[in-house]
Amino acid sequence: MSGTTMRGWLLDPAPHSRRQARFGRWYRAWLSFQSNSLAMAGLLIVASLVLIAIAAPLLADPNAATLQNLAQRLQPSSAAHWFGTDELGRDVFARVVFGSRITLTIVALVSAIVVPVGLGIGLPAGYFGGSIDAVLMRLTDIFLAFPRLVLALAFAAALGPGIENAVIAIALTAWPPYARLARAETLTRRNAEFVQAAVLQGASHASILARQIVPLCLSSVLIRLTLDMAGIIITAAGLGFLGLGAQPPAPEWGAMVASGRQVLLTQWWVATIPGIAIFITSVGFNLLGDGLRDVSDSRSA
Repeated sequence: MSGTTMRGWLLDPAPHSRRQARFGRWYRAWLSFQSNSLAMAGLLIVASLVLIAIAAPLLADPNAATLQNLAQRLQPSSAAHWFGTDELGRDVFARVVFGSRITLTIVALVSAIVVPVGLGIGLPAGYFGGSIDAVLMRLTDIFLAFPRLVLALAFAAALGPGIENAVIAIALTAWPPYARLARAETLTRRNAEFVQAAVLQGASHASILARQIVPLCLSSVLIRLTLDMAGIIITAAGLGFLGLGAQPPAPEWGAMVASGRQVLLTQWWVATIPGIAIFITSVGFNLLGDGLRDVSDSRSA
């Protein structure tokens, strides 16, 4: 099938199958997303970060990111060390490259926790209402009453330093907005005709939630997750900066900024380069999330 024929098939106003309608809807969403230059810039940044993380061993020497070489400490940018070296002689470029893996790992693990937890609390609260809704939403309100970073610091301090505990601490503070969003989406759909039809056919409550309501909530939840990834990255960097995240010699960006702050005025690259990496990655996820939200709004309009 040629490109012109494929495009016509995707944009056919009268699709002949569910498959054609589904692919056509996705293609129109992509065209809308593609027209947003800032969203495409965000996609490019995020895609580049993923590629860098995957190809990290090809881009830099893993030993240069962790092993000390005091003879080369605090060297400026050069052909041998593109971003210079840190206070222990480790290559900053290699540490930033391999640090992208830690950042994406934290984002992926937190996402894998907060979405199921948020849906697991928000869906029954919105669907059943009454006392179940009151109890679950008051629990959500308790977590929302505290600033996310402060609460994450408290959990991380209680659990102890380490990537695993940092992921748990961030996830424990990040799920409430998803519960609120899932509840709101469920409230607008629990009395819909397709839900009533499923009830008349004898479908169980669990089946209705899983097959009728969850698919309609996922798009909003995933868009919110993309927008929240910048906050997750900054919170993880904050924990690393305070020594509660990844532990040395792991090349975590927040810990790199912390180690370089003592020489910031003289050897600025040690703290500035990982700080720029945090900034660019956060901006990329924000732009991508804004683009996805705009596409969703245009499709619902």
